Amino acid sequence: KALLTTVKEGVDNALDACEEAGILPTIRVEIQQVSETRFRVAIEDNGPGIVRKQVPKIFGSLLYGSKFHRLRQSRGQQGIGISAAGMYGLLTTGRAVRITTRTGARSDAHQLELVIDTKKNEPRVKRDDAIDWDRPHGTRVEIELEGAYRGGQHSVDAYIRQISLANPHAEITYVPPKAEEHGAFHTFPRVTKEIPPETAEIKPHPYGVELGVLMQMFRDTKARNLRSCLSGDFSRVSSRTAALICETAGVPPTRRPSEIGRDEAEKIHQAIQKTKIMAPPTDCIAPIGEALIERALRAEVEADFYAAVTRRPAIYRGNPFLVEVGLAYGGSLPAEDPITVYRYANRVPLQYQQGACAITKAITGTDWKSYQMQQPRGALPIGPALLMVHIASVWVPFTSESKEAIAHYPEIIKEIRLGLQECGRRVATHIRKRRREADEAKKRAYIERYIPQVAVGLQQILGFSDGERDKVVRNLADVLERSRKL
Repeated sequence: KALLTTVKEGVDNALDACEEAGILPTIRVEIQQVSETRFRVAIEDNGPGIVRKQVPKIFGSLLYGSKFHRLRQSRGQQGIGISAAGMYGLLTTGRAVRITTRTGARSDAHQLELVIDTKKNEPRVKRDDAIDWDRPHGTRVEIELEGAYRGGQHSVDAYIRQISLANPHAEITYVPPKAEEHGAFHTFPRVTKEIPPETAEIKPHPYGVELGVLMQMFRDTKARNLRSCLSGDFSRVSSRTAALICETAGVPPTRRPSEIGRDEAEKIHQAIQKTKIMAPPTDCIAPIGEALIERALRAEVEADFYAAVTRRPAIYRGNPFLVEVGLAYGGSLPAEDPITVYRYANRVPLQYQQGACAITKAITGTDWKSYQMQQPRGALPIGPALLMVHIASVWVPFTSESKEAIAHYPEIIKEIRLGLQECGRRVATHIRKRRREADEAKKRAYIERYIPQVAVGLQQILGFSDGERDKVVRNLADVLERSRKL
């Protein structure tokens, strides 16, 4: 898991850096096996590079520049941070993190080696050189760590494949251990040249704020009174709505927010839930899109049928979210096993805790038998299918700090199920069509087989010549072909 987490943090940072700079990401992931349990991981991107002064803070200070508190769709809410991955490498191997970066063709490339002072949470730069680098701009991070390289569902190989599906605008080259010996490196080409639209940051919606958070906002606000605090610090709260909340709570709108105690804050919190407030804006989330999901599936999965659905934005506890579902069916996919499920949150694959995730609950709770697929009770359907489900949100509700499974909110499960049902209806139409075609082909084969025998029988009954018999065969075959076209 250490190896996978390190790769995930580096790739997430690379994608974010390129997208924020408006650059189509070209990313290279290299894993070199140093010894039986030691690996050197390198992640290189073509992003804007990092200013020299910022490098030690970004890679040598835990939680520096964290995006966790910002209400916008972001990969940064979902990881431990690249600095924590570097610290793990330092603790297990004693090796410093090496960073090579360049901000432009006219700027020097800098290569730094640094370690983290864990007592003070401060970086210590051990080496800082200006070097020749053949990249016009970008960043390369190298971390040596203790870990294990394995294949299978939870491997780095599976992660790279999944991340390429959810980020069709990126080109990713993956060089696994011993690739030079076996020539096994693989490039996942981009299928679009359009960068995802930039998401806007929104203020918190009153419905999604807990009592403790509300009290903290009252202490931190710069507003002079409660009414202006509610209308200025929250999304979709007008001055009139703020006055209505104050009236329902029985708290004067002119009250200074910093003077509000716990009892009054609880009354305001309860009044917010009773007040009808407009849903939050949805420009803070950016879906992959049906067309790109289908194109990405076609590029990576050999199947007979593809379908993709992007649901309209919905709301849970005041937080906007959106569900997307992609389905590939048939082809080279295994027919006797449970379907393959790829789970995503904000374009990031979720690798572990599949059984505890709302996505899995929605899939197993869907009646796939009505969509012409086998399904044991309470389990994943069986058949040649790959299913990807993506949730985009400003605040993904994970079940735990590991951020590998999505909590079972009824609103989220409902939206996932609706997306699954739409894909199910489409694949059922495809399966029924294939079965009809197979039945027709079987019947046609029987008829074709017995046409010569019918002609021989007519020849014997009616006394046809051999030429007339052959003509009967041709006519019957022609009628059969015309019925097939019809």
